[in-house]
Amino acid sequence: MHQPARWGLASAGAGVVLILGLELTSLDEINPIRRTISEHGLGPGGWVFGLGVGLLAAGSAAIAVSLARRRLAGIVGTIALLGWSVGLFLAAWFEKHDWSVGPSMSGNIHRVGSFVAFLCLPLAAVVIARPRSRAWRRERSRATPVAFGLGVCSVLWVAGIGTMIFIGAQSGLPWYRVMPLGLVERGLAVTEVAALLALGVWAAAKGLDAAPAQPAPEPGGRSRAMRSST
Repeated sequence: MHQPARWGLASAGAGVVLILGLELTSLDEINPIRRTISEHGLGPGGWVFGLGVGLLAAGSAAIAVSLARRRLAGIVGTIALLGWSVGLFLAAWFEKHDWSVGPSMSGNIHRVGSFVAFLCLPLAAVVIARPRSRAWRRERSRATPVAFGLGVCSVLWVAGIGTMIFIGAQSGLPWYRVMPLGLVERGLAVTEVAALLALGVWAAAKGLDAAPAQPAPEPGGRSRAMRSST
């Protein structure tokens, strides 16, 4: 198993567990249908939320390094996956707007980071795991089509959100009122994190790091190496 990918999967998994724990323990306080995941950053468990997103970002960066080192991700895919990681780091470090006191610079940076992350991951998954790419032909595993399929689903989520925003602009409604924002964001987040984990499993799969195959024996039962030593 490729070491950076293994570290990446462990870090991302720990981050997901922390955020999921916050979700389950805050059901009475945060409506998951209307309130976004980032609301956790404004409560007493804000440090847990920041730590969870930070671990997810660090794990994503490690998976990107692993994919790049194994030549499974080209320049575009690597940059997109690192863009997702940077966006998550920004979302973890800067709190979202606390609308009880109004907009803030921190909230604006948080929003930009979240926007960059949600856009970059679908691009990374589709580009890296696309069928018939050089890496797909050379080092395909069961996780490869899963990552690609989840990447496509993430693109559809983003397209659907963009459509709802457009409809809201045309009808004069605030974009966050056109759809159940919390539910939609959670659906997108689950799909994108699943795509990331599939990429991590692909990067961690044995293949390019395995020991080189022994030379095939020639007719007569001896390999070239054996013949050259005689």
